[in-house]
Amino acid sequence: MRLWSVHPRYLDPQGLVALWREALLARAVLRGKTRGYRNHPQLDRFQSHPSPVSAINAYLAAVLAEAALRSYAFDQSKAGPVRDHARITVTDGQLAYEWQHLLRKLQLRNPACFRQWCSVLSPEPHPLFDSIPGPVEQWERLAIR
Repeated sequence: MRLWSVHPRYLDPQGLVALWREALLARAVLRGKTRGYRNHPQLDRFQSHPSPVSAINAYLAAVLAEAALRSYAFDQSKAGPVRDHARITVTDGQLAYEWQHLLRKLQLRNPACFRQWCSVLSPEPHPLFDSIPGPVEQWERLAIR
């Protein structure tokens, strides 16, 4: 599961569809509707939010907005209500880590999309997140810390 901290605009079509599905799965986990993925580190920042389901709904709403800009037919009824507008922080180190991870994926999977974004040095975060100075987040699974 990858719940990107970078803005959904940077994702290629496959990435945006996968993000939508994974965020829906994350919401099912946060609602206690599934057994799998309950301890997935990507969920930590949502689980620590005062309103976890509302936070994932806000996350989904931004993904849905990007899909609408691209004229994708995502089912907006699945996004759910956003009741709490408390934002989530993400470190600039995490954004940089994810950005390099995404660029590697795009280079292989969608060279045109890679060429479109490869000159971006500091990507915009997902609209739910506020960037703060710091290293890669503790919840991120790295091969070497």
